[in-house]
Amino acid sequence: MRQIILDTETTGLSPKNGDRIVEIGCIELLNRRLTGNSLHFYINPERDIPEEAARIHGLRAEFLSDKPLFKDLAEEIIRFTKDAEVIIHNASFDMGFLDMEFSKAGYPLFSSMVSGVIDTLKDAQQMFPGKRNNLDALCQRFEVRNDHRTFHGALLDAELLAEVYLCMTRGQNDLGMDANDHSEQNSSQMQFLTELPKNLKVIKADLNELSEHQELLQDIQKKSKKEPVWQI
Repeated sequence: MRQIILDTETTGLSPKNGDRIVEIGCIELLNRRLTGNSLHFYINPERDIPEEAARIHGLRAEFLSDKPLFKDLAEEIIRFTKDAEVIIHNASFDMGFLDMEFSKAGYPLFSSMVSGVIDTLKDAQQMFPGKRNNLDALCQRFEVRNDHRTFHGALLDAELLAEVYLCMTRGQNDLGMDANDHSEQNSSQMQFLTELPKNLKVIKADLNELSEHQELLQDIQKKSKKEPVWQI
């Protein structure tokens, strides 16, 4: 399965109000492995950049004035992302800008050219209800080093998100092993998993612990205000 970790930086918060993309960064995953392939562009937004936005990503109009326009990069972005599953943190934000930019350049909506979108922010909110789930918080939670991140940068943030996403989903494919990998190492791991010690001591929760656990689940459900994953 081919996946693209994607991030953008923009002049502001709303494509409907004339804000534009100023940077895009993409990282390729193939069968959950980083391939080393990436795509990165700085983009001339053809407008000014408010100081509040520049303080976030460090990009200013002077630096971007000689960079290509989005319409001149659209074909290359399509070739890199087409038919892949796209992984974005706070996907509705980036997808809104990408759909606008492709439409403005005379292309179909970006959302129609990819196979699907995973929003890691929504996934993190389900995994950690009531906690901070921005990229910095997730890096800290999963021990992904981001101390070199002084500004938001599309390629850097995509690289960090790739590591975070793999940590978040590590248990989803045979304990991290490829289904088609029949190496001796994986065989020995599987043997270890299936041959547990016969004298293994099993400790069961008592009634008080079960009651406290149920109260905790109910508290999490109230705080998240969403259908909990353990009841779906």
